[in-house]
Amino acid sequence: MLAVWVDQLLGFASGALSAIRQQEHYPDFMTWVRAKGADSFEGDVAMAQALAPVLWSQTPLERLDFACEPLATPGRNEPCWCDSGRKFKQCCYQVEFPTEIPDQMMWMLSLREWKGATLKAALDSQQAPAQALLEAGLIAAESGQTGRAMQILESLFDGSDWSRLPEQAEPAFEILLDIYQERGFSRKRADLLDDVMERGPLFLRGVALERLCLMHLDNDDLDSARGAFVKAQQALPDSPTLAYIEAMLLLHEGHEQEAKERANFWYRRLVRQGDLDEDQLDFLAALADNPGATLADQLLSAEEDLATPLVALQALLAALPIAPKIDVSADPESGRLLYNTSAREETLFAAWHEQFQVLVDEDVALGFRDDPWGNAIEWMSALCAHPEWLDAPQVVQDLTLALTSRFGSLPWMAPSLLEPLALRLSRWLEQARAEGDGNLCWDDANNAMLLRTGLALVVGMERGARQHSRELAEELLLIDQEDSLGLRELVLDQLLRDDRNEEALALAEENDDDGSLVLGLLMGKALALYRLEQREAAEAALGDVLGHNRYALELICADSPRPSMPHPDGQVDPGSRAEAWQYRTLMRDQWRTTPGALDWLETHR
Repeated sequence: MLAVWVDQLLGFASGALSAIRQQEHYPDFMTWVRAKGADSFEGDVAMAQALAPVLWSQTPLERLDFACEPLATPGRNEPCWCDSGRKFKQCCYQVEFPTEIPDQMMWMLSLREWKGATLKAALDSQQAPAQALLEAGLIAAESGQTGRAMQILESLFDGSDWSRLPEQAEPAFEILLDIYQERGFSRKRADLLDDVMERGPLFLRGVALERLCLMHLDNDDLDSARGAFVKAQQALPDSPTLAYIEAMLLLHEGHEQEAKERANFWYRRLVRQGDLDEDQLDFLAALADNPGATLADQLLSAEEDLATPLVALQALLAALPIAPKIDVSADPESGRLLYNTSAREETLFAAWHEQFQVLVDEDVALGFRDDPWGNAIEWMSALCAHPEWLDAPQVVQDLTLALTSRFGSLPWMAPSLLEPLALRLSRWLEQARAEGDGNLCWDDANNAMLLRTGLALVVGMERGARQHSRELAEELLLIDQEDSLGLRELVLDQLLRDDRNEEALALAEENDDDGSLVLGLLMGKALALYRLEQREAAEAALGDVLGHNRYALELICADSPRPSMPHPDGQVDPGSRAEAWQYRTLMRDQWRTTPGALDWLETHR
């Protein structure tokens, strides 16, 4: 019966709103109520007349700049407010509603109805109840009206009065952040997160912290992620979200043992406080035992439809046999190494491509022409049924790029998804090296398949399997002596993170007169020299930095500089502010944690 009443109530309220909008005068509205209102309640005129004054009182009126015109509830012996002419106690007072009438219902229905300038004016009036904004925004998002949802939810989270937010606002907050991300409104997203972290209600700060850190981690901006975490520690010292975020951050920074120790610290601390439910405690206990595996399991469970095929793919990769031989030979004239696909490999790839259906974009280093994850369940399931497809390097290339594009920024996914493929590629590189000391060049034969796979694996394993990533990068540098993949800079960064400064310096000084130096190599050389206390040489290296990019020192020293985005294809121009910003996001944490390094740079700005 309650469901019937709710349907009747909504039907009557929608009709009432249309009637009110005709003239926005109470007597005209009551004329409609007596003529048609009872239709919603199977002819019950008394119910319609009793409900009408309640709904009128909460309806925003355009003629009043979206204020309401509430009626005073009459006394028992006063004339009834439905204009029936009887006393209140003999009329509407006797009608009982099956449920409370939501105070925000007519505002919510109005927000669903208004469009364009009227909707904007209604929102700008700041008269809308928070609950109405929440419900209307969620309904718009669920129905695919992302523009309307964004407009309404922006009014809900405008920061004018955080205390008015209902506690159910958390999913709406996440929806607004997702809309910003989908539409490319990075600045709006960042500003909203910062605002919530500084002034928002406690129940939203945990969500903001998680999103802010993930945003920085997705951009490989570890220094900003660490700064957001430190700010969150001050604002939310006892939040269980901190345990989860700190474990993620430490794993991204390559500190696996410290991640385990800190997770154990959080578990002990929060157990003593006794405020967590059993599921939260179980999660924290698992995090303390094995942070990487726990975060991987959490991701798999969050993937819903993909969880089962992903687990099957992990099992397949764990049981892969040794990679078969491929056709690699040395060119008799140049000595360069050439990989050519075999007929069997082409047959295997054709069968795979029937399921995968997406081609690699050969105009970019790592990418596809379309999204490979739209039919991921189908191609993962087919691959698990046909593991022999992975005998073809082109299949391994496709799988590696797909996995790196989705999971490469998550360190805890590298051991199960990427390391088995790296072992396979290393086997093929060994075979190639056995054919001679020549160079495996990108543009020769089908070499690009092997090199593109290698680049994707090095990038994908950089956080979660750093040593394996560096070893593979060094293998590729030995066989691709032209460094067509730009791996010297990546290996240099990894050596600096491991405090292997002499090796980093040696790598930075290799072929530094070939005209290919980029900002990362120049800054890396300066940092290695500074750490090795070779100050005169470090000063000279800084001169090279400034000669290459005048923005570099400014951005690395600034606490919160304005971001500078790359071109749409991800490329940055040498010497540009975008190049300096890109280096800052990757390596500022290393300068910041090197005692005195930022102060030294500051003196040379």
